[in-house]
Amino acid sequence: MLRLWLRRGFACAFVLAAFASLISPSRLAQASQPFPFGSELMLDAAPMPGSRRVPMIEIEDDGTASIDLWCASLKAQATVDNSAITIVPGSAQPAQCDPDRQARDADLLSALTQVTGWRRSGEVIELTGATPLRFHLMTN
Repeated sequence: MLRLWLRRGFACAFVLAAFASLISPSRLAQASQPFPFGSELMLDAAPMPGSRRVPMIEIEDDGTASIDLWCASLKAQATVDNSAITIVPGSAQPAQCDPDRQARDADLLSALTQVTGWRRSGEVIELTGATPLRFHLMTN
């Protein structure tokens, strides 16, 4: 009888330990990281040849957003919830760039309009949708 009780006790302890590892503090902290409103987010990409510019986005608490593409810049409106996000761009300010940069701007802007979700892991914010976009939180 005592053996059976000890086996059950160890089995319960094992199950509880396994469950506790699934909800570790680091996982809870990661899941509860807020969206970094008011911070510059830089696209995880190398600059195009001949330029040091890398696309950035900044979304304020009220949803107003500033987007710097490879060439052009524009204002947008963003709606951010717990894990959902939508971005509705305004008109791009005219910029004189080569056709390659203009094409990359159009591709990136299209990808931004198709994002549906976001997740944060420390300094990295990933926008999910048809084309996942990875940004780094600028901390300097």
